[in-house]
Amino acid sequence: MIGVVEHLLPDPPDLHELAHAYGVATEYFGQDGQHVVVSRDVIADVLRSLGADPTDEDTIAASLEQRHLRDWRRTLPPVFITIAGQDRTIWVHLPHGESVVVDVVAEDGSLRALPQVDRWIEPREIDGVLTGEASFAIPADLPLGWHTVRAHLADRTVESPLVVTPARLDPPALRAKERMWGFMAQLYSVRSRDSWGIGDLADLTDLATWSAHELGSDFVLINPLHAPAPVTPMSASPYLPATRRFTNPIYLRIEGIAEYGNLKGSQVKAIRRLAKAARRVDGGLLDRDASWAAKREALDIVRTVPLTPGRQAAYDAYVASQGNGLVDTCTWAAIAERLGPTWRDWPRGLQHPRSGEVARWRTEHADDVERHLWMQWLLDEQLQRAQMQAVRAGMAIGVIHDLAVGSTFDGSDAWALRDVLARGVSVGAPPDMYNQRGQNWAQPPWHPDALADAGFVPYRDMLRTILRNAGGVRIDHVIGLFRMWWIPEGRPADQGTYVQFDHDALLGILALEVHRAGAVVIGEDLGTVEPWVADALRERGILGTVISWFERNPDGSLRPPEHWRRDALASVTVHDLPPTAGYLTGEHVRLRDDLGLLSRSRADEEQSAARELGEWGALLRERDLLTGDELDDWVVALHGLAATSPARLIGVALPDVTGERRAQNQPGTDQEYPNWRIPLGDARGRSVMLEDVTKAPLLRRITAAVAGPVD
Repeated sequence: MIGVVEHLLPDPPDLHELAHAYGVATEYFGQDGQHVVVSRDVIADVLRSLGADPTDEDTIAASLEQRHLRDWRRTLPPVFITIAGQDRTIWVHLPHGESVVVDVVAEDGSLRALPQVDRWIEPREIDGVLTGEASFAIPADLPLGWHTVRAHLADRTVESPLVVTPARLDPPALRAKERMWGFMAQLYSVRSRDSWGIGDLADLTDLATWSAHELGSDFVLINPLHAPAPVTPMSASPYLPATRRFTNPIYLRIEGIAEYGNLKGSQVKAIRRLAKAARRVDGGLLDRDASWAAKREALDIVRTVPLTPGRQAAYDAYVASQGNGLVDTCTWAAIAERLGPTWRDWPRGLQHPRSGEVARWRTEHADDVERHLWMQWLLDEQLQRAQMQAVRAGMAIGVIHDLAVGSTFDGSDAWALRDVLARGVSVGAPPDMYNQRGQNWAQPPWHPDALADAGFVPYRDMLRTILRNAGGVRIDHVIGLFRMWWIPEGRPADQGTYVQFDHDALLGILALEVHRAGAVVIGEDLGTVEPWVADALRERGILGTVISWFERNPDGSLRPPEHWRRDALASVTVHDLPPTAGYLTGEHVRLRDDLGLLSRSRADEEQSAARELGEWGALLRERDLLTGDELDDWVVALHGLAATSPARLIGVALPDVTGERRAQNQPGTDQEYPNWRIPLGDARGRSVMLEDVTKAPLLRRITAAVAGPVD
């Protein structure tokens, strides 16, 4: 229970009013249905991170006044987001009695005047000036896109972004087929005999094209490819990157770089020696550091080959297309290689990307920065190749990329985007099905007001880069577009509260960018999801997530698959749980008990797990899906059951095909478990290479269960 003693203390006057004004929850219902009242100290800490001062009555009153005057001090909203086909009005604040003309400059350069709406708003005195509010109509037939609204006053013109978003996504892939299936894989774990100890983008291309051509799959969903700090030890978690926008160069296939073909014989031999050393497989955990050290040295060799004029033009065009975001990220990476990845330990002059010291450092170390720009360009090329080949092989969707919740406090995003991130708090989750003690993900959240003041451009640009070479995107913890669990610095994970976000804006921009990419979007909406949130996602055409184990009715009984959601990606398991064979053998109970993560006794958990399997067994036999009692029979039957649901997409975890039992990740742990370091393996934990997946005993049985027999 959160802050039980503090609940007995009286709240300062209007603290709850101030919290409401900033979208900070003072109470909530947990996943178990229990009503929780948030302690006043937690509320106060979160308010401080948002820029308010809840110290006493006077500061609360002053903060409330500032909050209420915020928009009245603006001529236009910092950004205005609307939905195509809907009539909306936009306000303009100006000295009372003055006139204003408002127009819109569309993306294509066309100009359109906005008519004023006859609506009276009582003028207010703002900072000594009597200020009025005029309203102007945003026409419903404005085209989709990022436009500019302008307010022309007597002495100045004020501009603001105007974003027109689609009412509902209708991706071509979902129009083409009623039902699709595909593999879900942690790419780093899917190694071939040609990869350098870590699964790479060439392995992704092979997995996608093979599964499309031979098995009829329509997508492959992979873990986030976000870049960590380019130093060793390299962070293992794909969900705790340095940046969410750009890609980890460890996923490059060296031999797939065009300039590799122009190397001298001695250089090729040197690279082959590096590759051989990195490919050593001893059946143990993945060694990112060894792989990256070898690739880094090989990349330096490849970079000695000059680019042809055409290749140079392609590189220049890529760098220009990604703008300051790419340059900032690569500058941070270059500094991190020299001074360490914790930018807060750098000299003060280097701690802000717009400082003169950073500009001078970038000039003085231009080659270091250029090297990282070059690697991101190569990654963009290989990502493009993977998606293109997947579609050519017959996939309706292709590669679905995963977008993590956030990035590290010390990473390039926290450095480059520091002005739009909240300080003094971290995001996570309250106690839930994954971890009964709550989770702290050690990531700074967007600052809602600062992000809006920036026109949501950092969010938009991140989406654009990820969608650039994707058939789809999965939004991890999509509830974070509505509200996030903020944990004040120094407090345990269960001592936090929810902070609201402008979900209309975030969903709208997501819908616009996904629409323009012609992609599919999936929201990971597991956990506590209020009905109106699920409705909002569904109305915008965002698919949800269904995991078999979690599908239950309000009374606790199993929800029959025919009652699962249609607009969803359904699968038996997910990366935060053991593969299906492991779950069936109680790996999730054993592991959490060994790590001290259970709130009940192991005996109670095992008894609960046995009851659960009994329920599933009864359902499977009732549907004539479970004809034997072997573990493999259960795995196949559970996939067959998921395929009887109306879900538009069916995901098959690649480890289920190979018989793997070990989980990739145990939420709530760091060094206690080898999260994200387990290679694809079989039932005995022996490594399985990509070439051998084609011969996996369960491959044809599972794919037949989800898609029907394949010739």
